[in-house]
Amino acid sequence: MRLALLALLLSPALASAASLSVCTEASPEGFDVVQYNSLTTTNASADVLMNRLVDFDAHRGELVPSLAERWTVSADGLTYDFQLREAVKFHHTDYFKPSRALDADDVVFSFQRMLDPAQPWHKVAQSGFPHAQSMQLPSLVKAVEKVDAHHVRFRLNHPDATFLPMLSMGFASIYSAEYADQLMKAGTPEKLNAQPIGTGPFVFKRFQKDAVVRYAANAEYFGGKPAVDNLVFAITPDAAVRIQKLKQGECQIALSPKPVDVEAAAKNADLKIEQTPAFMTAFVGINSQHAPLDNPKVRQAINLAFDKRSYLQAVFAGSATEADGVYPPNTWSYAKDIPGYPHDPAKARALLAEAGLKDGFKTTIWTRPSGSLLNPNPSTGAQLLQSDLAKVGIQAEIRVIEWGELIRRAKAGEHDLLFMGWAGDNGDPDNFLTPQFSCASVKSGLNFARYCDEKLDGLISQGKAVADQAKRSELYHQAQQIIHEQALWLPLAHPTASAITRKDVKGYAVSPFGRQDYSKVQL
Repeated sequence: MRLALLALLLSPALASAASLSVCTEASPEGFDVVQYNSLTTTNASADVLMNRLVDFDAHRGELVPSLAERWTVSADGLTYDFQLREAVKFHHTDYFKPSRALDADDVVFSFQRMLDPAQPWHKVAQSGFPHAQSMQLPSLVKAVEKVDAHHVRFRLNHPDATFLPMLSMGFASIYSAEYADQLMKAGTPEKLNAQPIGTGPFVFKRFQKDAVVRYAANAEYFGGKPAVDNLVFAITPDAAVRIQKLKQGECQIALSPKPVDVEAAAKNADLKIEQTPAFMTAFVGINSQHAPLDNPKVRQAINLAFDKRSYLQAVFAGSATEADGVYPPNTWSYAKDIPGYPHDPAKARALLAEAGLKDGFKTTIWTRPSGSLLNPNPSTGAQLLQSDLAKVGIQAEIRVIEWGELIRRAKAGEHDLLFMGWAGDNGDPDNFLTPQFSCASVKSGLNFARYCDEKLDGLISQGKAVADQAKRSELYHQAQQIIHEQALWLPLAHPTASAITRKDVKGYAVSPFGRQDYSKVQL
């Protein structure tokens, strides 16, 4: 009787220990990750459900094997051969029963749907392929070929030093060609975005928008079954509510905490803080296609008008460093000799007068409703910018737009001033330049400055074609100079990536790129 009672008392605790609940800040836009560019969507799809040919180990600072056990690159940099792992299994669900393990056909399909307009799946992506397009993958990759069942060859049109790191990004995840065929034959290709299949550590179970995403551990994961049986994303836009849920044990991990919550957590014996310098930049994107923001003097005036240090203190509370340009200072091509714009309202007014706007003008500031790592307090930040702009004669209306809608409309170029942030996926400096400042990225929507310049575009392209790091740095230095002079961004901050966990959480680490790995987490 006593043993039975003990078992009854223990079983709820054992059940709860098998589930990991993460308080996240927003809903994913979908689960077909190639269609989207937000980190929220990458975290909910690529990071938990899928794998890529290679991964980037942030702690070692190098590429490591994933679905590809090994790879070789030809001397001319034009041919990449990948040897795939054998016996890697796709998820087995109530809506898909795979008949075979992952092979070269899956890799070829995953890339061809992004590269070939004639591929039936190319037309299915309603949002297009923003990362593939902005990274200019269609013009880079000449062919993706199946050599044999576990050998894939990529042939490039020209050498590109960023190609291999690019393959570690979320959009380069490998899909099941068999599942895609099943959906296409059934006339339901849209289900790829709602009922995803991958090879990753967790299997998709259910999604309720603005509420929850549920996953189960993949017992057949090639990297080993995760320690937790279930993973739950508790979608909680309010940072204060995320912390409250954490304290009450409703979540074991809370993402994107406000700086004040990090300070408070340090004094709570039940909580732990996980932190690392983030490979990220928070910024205000200035739409150079909208008058009068198409005038560089006006964009420079906006930079000069903003009291960035007051903003950093009010919004980040000392948890971020001031951004002068595109790159975090620990980037290997960071141009430390290019100074940021000082806070100089008088000079801002003079530049506006030179631009024929001595009486100012009206514009809009777009921001999100809920806080994130790159924008912990959207309301305060927008109000500070609005106030500083008003002091130089610029009347800015604040528009608060739900995250998914904000991304969609910003990619269409509807914004004027946009609070945004960018996280580099793989440690390569081009991961900022090509997505945010190339001409191809204006078309794909990721270039939030909406700026296309032949000289800048040429420097970005040349930088990718050169293998020597010193030569690449020189080209990127010139690119940073143009971006600074044109004032395409109002750079804000390089944050510290933080998460707060319960003290019993083991094996969780914060990534400087904002990626999430729950496969090794134990409770």
